Amino acid sequence: MAVRHFIRGLKISAIALTCAIIPVAQTHAQSLLRDTEIEETLNDFTDPILRVGGLSPASVDIYLVNDPSLNAFVTRGQNIFLHSGLILEAENPNQLKGVIAHETGHIVGGHIVRSDYGSRSAYGSMLVAAGLGLAAILAGETSAGALILGGSSQFGTLEVLSYSRVNESAADQYAARFMEATGQSGIGLIEFFEKFRAQEVLSQARRYPYFRGHPLSSDRIDALRERVDESEYRTVTDPPEDQHDMDMMKAKLRGFLEGPQLVFSRYPLSDKSQYARYARAVAFFRSASLNNAIKEIDSLIEEEPENPYFHELKAQILYESGQREDALPPARRALELKPDAPLLKIALAQSLIETREGPQVEEAVSLIKSALQDERDNSYGWYLLSLAYGQQGNDALAKYASAERFYAIGDIQRARSFAQRAQQDLPRNEPQWRRASDIVVVSDAQLAREGKRSRGPKPFSLNVSQSGEPSLPR
Repeated sequence: MAVRHFIRGLKISAIALTCAIIPVAQTHAQSLLRDTEIEETLNDFTDPILRVGGLSPASVDIYLVNDPSLNAFVTRGQNIFLHSGLILEAENPNQLKGVIAHETGHIVGGHIVRSDYGSRSAYGSMLVAAGLGLAAILAGETSAGALILGGSSQFGTLEVLSYSRVNESAADQYAARFMEATGQSGIGLIEFFEKFRAQEVLSQARRYPYFRGHPLSSDRIDALRERVDESEYRTVTDPPEDQHDMDMMKAKLRGFLEGPQLVFSRYPLSDKSQYARYARAVAFFRSASLNNAIKEIDSLIEEEPENPYFHELKAQILYESGQREDALPPARRALELKPDAPLLKIALAQSLIETREGPQVEEAVSLIKSALQDERDNSYGWYLLSLAYGQQGNDALAKYASAERFYAIGDIQRARSFAQRAQQDLPRNEPQWRRASDIVVVSDAQLAREGKRSRGPKPFSLNVSQSGEPSLPR
């Protein structure tokens, strides 16, 4: 599984949580997107490339950035970032896979590790700030993430990570090799570069972010073409199922990220394809046309009743339209069809908690605990668990869950406070008491280190706003 839950290279442990393609943080800064269906598609496209590159899919994290600009980049710790704009610009799976293979080439080639930028204090400060902002946004703390990323020197562009032309050519060759090793054509990356060949003559400021960090040249394209032309798989085309998944992914992205009228223009009512109806269902929902939204999604469910994501979207539409009891059956059906999906467990649990009925809340607790086994640093899961425990009258466990929540987002002061309060009420032989004790010890040590650093110059300011509890975009 390529989409991961923490940024290893930055020592940040935090998890995003959304269902359907809604930004985790809806701010002016870049935000990260979570969606089970899209993550599954990206995993399917990426995992074979990682394996032939000698990488374990479990060791590489892919993040989807909510940004319409064309960009992709890697950071230390084997993290790949793809902008939503890049996915929407790719015309077919092969082009997107080519870009992913190229970024994988940078990891395999050690281009980040060997870069002397890593030793520069300005770069280090920026990357730490960006990492903290990601931690907050991934955890669902929108205000905190916006503040930190806003001050982290153009996180989405990361121009300091620009590669040399030598490294770019090397990554191209790696990409061609990886695509060939997986029995796929490398022509997609060439097509992608050819679309933007004009970037070569533009000034740095006018180029797309991707080509500011990845300098393009005709010589690079020619060298890559020569390598691809030698492959026996040059004329291989994408399997129909890959193209279908790509079309559905782009339709969902457009439905949620573009204005409804633009979506209706791209996918007119005369277009009866699945992906067109998918996009229109979201657009109708976002334009408060509930009946039309349900009509579109029901037509998809009728054609493909075993697709969990159609049921998931119907549940979201009903839930966010105020018909929360009606949302429970499709939410349950989605989870039945995709029982190991943590985001679907959390989404159903949220609806169950709102019923305030004992058996339903108990079921929600079970679902959340199961989801947290896979995504332990999911702060919104801990937040919901604290609510559920509170409804059950278990204040001690509610305080413990709050401690875990704040610890996950890096709010050490609040994590320590709730952990201490939980310790006062929990039996000492309970595992939660021991975990709360660990949080106190680690928090004390970190606060002591921060106290020492505060006597010197600060590279950035960490101002975390806590204006209300986060809500779960479904």
